[in-house]
Amino acid sequence: MLSMAGTPGLLFALLFLLLLCAAGQVSPYSAHWKPTWPAYRLPVVLPQSTFNLAKPDFGAEAKLEVSSSCGPQCHKGTPLPTYEEVKQYLSYETLYANGSRTETQVGIYVLRSGEGEASGKSRRKRQIYGYDTRFSIFGKDFLLNYPFSTSVKLSTGCTGTLVAEKHVLTAAHCIHDGKTYVKGTQKLRVGFLKPKFKDGGRGANNSSLAVPEKMKFQWIRVKRTHVPKGWIKGNANDIGMDYDYALLELKKPHKRKFMKIGVSPPAKQLPGGRIHFSGYDNDRPGNLVYRFCDVKDETYDLLYQQCDAQPGASGSGVYVRMWKRQQQKWERKIIGIFSGHQWVDMNGSPQDFNVAVRITPLKYAQICYWIKGNYLDCREG
Repeated sequence: MLSMAGTPGLLFALLFLLLLCAAGQVSPYSAHWKPTWPAYRLPVVLPQSTFNLAKPDFGAEAKLEVSSSCGPQCHKGTPLPTYEEVKQYLSYETLYANGSRTETQVGIYVLRSGEGEASGKSRRKRQIYGYDTRFSIFGKDFLLNYPFSTSVKLSTGCTGTLVAEKHVLTAAHCIHDGKTYVKGTQKLRVGFLKPKFKDGGRGANNSSLAVPEKMKFQWIRVKRTHVPKGWIKGNANDIGMDYDYALLELKKPHKRKFMKIGVSPPAKQLPGGRIHFSGYDNDRPGNLVYRFCDVKDETYDLLYQQCDAQPGASGSGVYVRMWKRQQQKWERKIIGIFSGHQWVDMNGSPQDFNVAVRITPLKYAQICYWIKGNYLDCREG
């Protein structure tokens, strides 16, 4: 069952219908119009050289929210980075479970001029806007089914999303504060919600008497993490905010259905102009919380919205469901990573947004290569 305390029944019914649409059980689209995944001509991001770094300290406090003073208009007016700067930002640091780390410099190929069209950058933390429109997801029929089952919890307190058999996408600030790694990152774990069974049952299929009592987390250790240098060099501000993403590789496969990543379409091409994501908000401990909302503004690297959220939701995968023309089917893809909250000066009047990092063609090429290890498998965004 879904819980939304204090909401009138009719509004609850409408929101529940939208939730079912997001879960793929109801299609809100007519036969005459289908929001379709755009085709992108993608660049290639390949490692050029890798060298060892000194073992890091793990003394940073985990920050479950980040902020920046440069809003949409500020970033839209910022000159686009040069080719050499982009290569520097997309170079990345890898941390291994034994505490060793490396830096990898990259090359970028087949990037046409104009492919990185422009508008700027920004990002921040999160809060509640007016009535709280978040849903707490209860019951294994929801929690253990796609797409909610792709949401996982990091031992540092954030949320992540399953994007491959052994990979989790999250926010960079969940494991690195821009200067060093946060406490607990060397022994980082990823938690998967599993049902507890009473009457001695170990699974729903073992006994008809096995009844789920409550949910618990089963933890898998992380083998290595990748963080772009744009985040580390940016030190969590201005340009760095545009690179607030990280990829975690697990020590063993998780055996769950995952959600593919995709290049973020322009906001006007999103179904209803709306995004969706689920996370483990700190004010609802032990609950997976789902929400959706309209995109209010965008830059080349960021989506600005007012989805209700609290610390702990950082790192959640922002997704949409669109028509895949080649396969003639509906498909959800992760198009961004929820980062945080931002105060913006709009014509002298302060306004606040929650912000997600967009998966641009370059970021898609980088993250896909981290997952696949072969750029030939990363030609379709």
